[in-house]
Amino acid sequence: MSKEKRKFIDRFLDWIERTGNKLPDPAMLFFFLMVIVWVFSAVLSPIDFGKFHPRTEEELKVINLLTGESLAEFLATMVTVFVTFAPLGIVLVAMLGVGVAEHSGFINVGLKKLLSFTPRMLLTPVLILVAIVSHTAADAGYVLVIPLGGVIFYAAGRHPLAGIAAAFAGVSGGFSANFVPSGIDPLLMSFTQEAAQIFDPEMQINPLNNWFFTAISSILITTVGWYVTDKIIEPRLKDVKIDADEEDLPKMEKITPKENKAFLYASLAMLAGIAALIIWAIPEGSALRDPNPPNDDISSLVSFGAPLMQAIVPLIFLLFVIPGVVHGFASGMFKSSKDLIDSMTKAMNSMAYYIVMAFFCALFIDAFAKSNIGLLIALYGADFLQSLLLPGEVTIVGIIVLTAFVNLLVGSASAKWALIAPIFVPMLMQLGISPDLTQAAYRVGDSVSNIITPLLPYFPLVVVFCQRYVKDTGIGTLVSMMIPYSIIFMITWSIFLLIYWWIGIPLGLQASFTYPPM
Repeated sequence: MSKEKRKFIDRFLDWIERTGNKLPDPAMLFFFLMVIVWVFSAVLSPIDFGKFHPRTEEELKVINLLTGESLAEFLATMVTVFVTFAPLGIVLVAMLGVGVAEHSGFINVGLKKLLSFTPRMLLTPVLILVAIVSHTAADAGYVLVIPLGGVIFYAAGRHPLAGIAAAFAGVSGGFSANFVPSGIDPLLMSFTQEAAQIFDPEMQINPLNNWFFTAISSILITTVGWYVTDKIIEPRLKDVKIDADEEDLPKMEKITPKENKAFLYASLAMLAGIAALIIWAIPEGSALRDPNPPNDDISSLVSFGAPLMQAIVPLIFLLFVIPGVVHGFASGMFKSSKDLIDSMTKAMNSMAYYIVMAFFCALFIDAFAKSNIGLLIALYGADFLQSLLLPGEVTIVGIIVLTAFVNLLVGSASAKWALIAPIFVPMLMQLGISPDLTQAAYRVGDSVSNIITPLLPYFPLVVVFCQRYVKDTGIGTLVSMMIPYSIIFMITWSIFLLIYWWIGIPLGLQASFTYPPM
């Protein structure tokens, strides 16, 4: 890359950072956005848009959130909306376990050992690959892998924000890149099949219809993310000073014999816990399995109705608490149960700012969903794309771009697909494009813009992770770090999908590119 281009990119990203950081504090930003949604809902509610929900066939109208009834409901449900905000419980419960493992020294020693045999130059791809695999455990990557990215980079003498950015890119930007099947596969398939049956009532789709594509995509995302991190993001951070309190930063002194022994005991305890979980889950009638899986071809262990999948976060809590306790007492870091509780308290202290932001974030997202504004924008965008009557290749790219834009407004992957699948899937089947390929295009677009939207429920949490090292980190800082990933992921992943299509490599199990299948 020439110096001129590099300077342009730097100036552009610096402008994004300055502009973004001039915005109000993230908590207040969510409050102002909520008020804006209220105002627009009142202005748009009298308008008849003539749109119907493609699944329920009910007429879609903007709901006025400034009526007396709506404001009364807002006050009556405020506490419920906050405490049922999905990321809140996941983050706090997981962080309780991580706090024990961190303050006992277990994570610290584990990272030292990891760094001892992982070459410095391979830290980035290893981190991104681990972040990609973390999708299998629902949203665990947000609360585990992303903060560890900062710790690992800092311990290796690299800028911690680059590690956080790389991990965030893998966890969220590469959300649809994974070689390990997870619950999102059958969930998206169920909406795809339902939409396909509008055009062909006999259509049956395999839950792993995109597995081969997402598996190979993990190599692409790891490689591209490695380049962006080492060649674009980290060079930009060389002058960003780490100004956090020294005592709050991870220490990487040499491992003592006592720590080695404690780590061995703790690791054995963790392995014993994992083995016990596997033994419990293997039997066909295990209580961890879904008794009524959505499809016979998918394991009842990974369906969304499986207790195992629903218990991922508590299991993470246990699998960190158990080795953390063993390591803490074996190493001498814990002298009594009070030390154990203190480690959890310290973990919660670091989450105080996130809890405040989560309060306003939950209220805004709830208001935006109730207003129906996001749904109408998605439908108008889909209608516009359909009206263009573009060639198949261009339409596929158009779906990726439209999905990426809608993702800035409607965060849930399944909610968006439930909304637009009944439009895209039958439309493209008429053009000879299979539901499997349409779903793959959707998954690409759904992933690449996750990392640049403050509406992502975990976005404020990532800002907090960054502030551990650079106190004045704001939304602009994080967005400016993630935009290169988002743009380059979108370009390379779109090209990759088209090449994949032209070559004719199977997308997944019993999946095709054309309809009807050739």
